[in-house]
Amino acid sequence: MDIVAAAVVVPLGLLFLLSGLIVNLIQALCFIIVRPRSKNMYRKINRVVAELLWLELVWLIDWWAGVKVQLFTDTETFRLMGKEHALLISNHRSDIDWLVGWVLAQVIGWSMWFSEYLFLERSWAKDESTLKFGLLQVKDFPLPSWLALFVEGTRFTKAKLLAAQEYATSTGLPIPRNVLIPRTKGFVSAVSNMRSFVPAIYDVTVVIPKNEPPPTMLRILSGQPSVVHVHIKRHLMKELPETNDAVAQWCRDLFVAKDALLDKHLAENTFGDQQLQHMGRPMKSLLVSISWSCILVFGAVKFIIWSSLLSSWKGIAFSVAGLALVTSLMYIFILFSQSERSNRARVAPARPMNGDAPSEASREKQH
Repeated sequence: MDIVAAAVVVPLGLLFLLSGLIVNLIQALCFIIVRPRSKNMYRKINRVVAELLWLELVWLIDWWAGVKVQLFTDTETFRLMGKEHALLISNHRSDIDWLVGWVLAQVIGWSMWFSEYLFLERSWAKDESTLKFGLLQVKDFPLPSWLALFVEGTRFTKAKLLAAQEYATSTGLPIPRNVLIPRTKGFVSAVSNMRSFVPAIYDVTVVIPKNEPPPTMLRILSGQPSVVHVHIKRHLMKELPETNDAVAQWCRDLFVAKDALLDKHLAENTFGDQQLQHMGRPMKSLLVSISWSCILVFGAVKFIIWSSLLSSWKGIAFSVAGLALVTSLMYIFILFSQSERSNRARVAPARPMNGDAPSEASREKQH
């Protein structure tokens, strides 16, 4: 990270880290005081509080970097988005697919835990009970929620595609070109536990158009724009097969169709079979980010004056050390957001696959 990038990244990092600490403190107090009395009340309050943090990331994409998320879907699906529980499955193409999900939903660490995210270890023996318990929590959630599953299990890279192609060749499966072979155990568990109260599955396909730079975390933090195309197809949960094996095959067939859809986009540079829906940039994220900036700048000035922090070499050294720490944390955050730093490509044994380790899972609150 060069000096120019650091000059931009460090203030943004300070904004997110300091506002995050404040949000975490409020969440902790609500968890201790409110949740024992009313889980629903806690969830409603936590939704508002968590939104004060995560809307900064929506602002980062929409307003700071000017990344255009162009949504292709039918009018009915667009109308229902955010008004129903949904299971969302997506390809995992870029470094910021998870951020694109938050832009669609309009919405690290402790904040995720307080918001009841599911933390998995990519080991089905350990994760099966965690996933089942977490899925059932959605049932009585007082607001429409999305459970996002990246069923490929890791982000797409050329090395991982080669491993997937080698495995498909050895087992007689369709050879993928633009996706990885889905790991279906997590998806099957989600469907079996959520079928009774989640009406729809949103099949999401994310792709970067030709001649557009990929929107990496460093580019976004540096304010460099890009374009992301998102295709959504809504499937009714009641139309899925009944048996687990058939549900797993439905998921694999879906990714074969997704592969063909990406071939079509590669040729035409658009999802021409669906209408382009205009989402606009939410004013709420802009107002939240401006408010946080004003509060934290005012607080920092008051603290510096009160403590005389910059009036001694010790105070200056302390301030420099703090900025160096923030720079290091942001560098690590950027580094681990890169696709190349995700799970290594592994060639599976040459035998038919009925699902692997559970997919990456996180809950996206739709506001």
